Amino acid sequence: MLSFNRLAVSLRTLQKLAEAHRWHHTSLTNELIENMDKKATWDRFYTENGSKGQFKNFEWFFGFQSVKDFILPVLQTMSHSHSGPFNILDMGCGTSALGPSIYRSSPCVVKVTCADISPVAVKLMEKHTNSASVQPCNPSSALAFLELDCTQLRGRFGTRSLDMILDKGTTDALVRSKEGQVKAGQIVRQCLEVLKPSGVLLQFSDEDPDARLVWLEREVRGAELTADVGVQEVGELRGVSYFCYQISPCTSPHS
Repeated sequence: MLSFNRLAVSLRTLQKLAEAHRWHHTSLTNELIENMDKKATWDRFYTENGSKGQFKNFEWFFGFQSVKDFILPVLQTMSHSHSGPFNILDMGCGTSALGPSIYRSSPCVVKVTCADISPVAVKLMEKHTNSASVQPCNPSSALAFLELDCTQLRGRFGTRSLDMILDKGTTDALVRSKEGQVKAGQIVRQCLEVLKPSGVLLQFSDEDPDARLVWLEREVRGAELTADVGVQEVGELRGVSYFCYQISPCTSPHS
């Protein structure tokens, strides 16, 4: 069940607001829609949001409460055949509370890395997390923030090193931008390389399965590893339906 969050914004809503000129920073919104694959766009976006006074997490689509039942049970199931901490990457985290919420809520030991291309977003999250003294559910868990262009996953993470990768709106932002579709495909293929054989990439999206599944299946065919692709409906919020796409490396070789 989706929960309402007044700071949660879908990309379709963002486009409608821009068209109707109701967004406070209309020029920023237009730039955002057209250049969502550009670092400078996000630096400006988070600088604008960070200048409004008291820090508030900005959530694309929805917050952790809406998707915790898609994340925590997967970790619990994995824990039956897993030793050591779960290495989790929140890819394109922005100033979302998703990663810190997993850190606070998971009884399993997790090592959560929240990564974003914008150093502005990363610094805002580091400052907020330190000032809020966020504490883990499991005392052995760890939380870190990292400036990272997610088309460079292979340069930062080792092959088969991650248990879970979370993508809440990052792929959606890329495929809607002028030059982002190629980058989005590169990221999916690199995710498959850095995921463990038992790992999973979870994409949360408002894109219809008829379009996203076809795109995902085409992109994973171009990967060195084969993958299973599935989908579950998350729910509907403000008239928009959301989905969770699950992409898992296959253990069987190419046919």
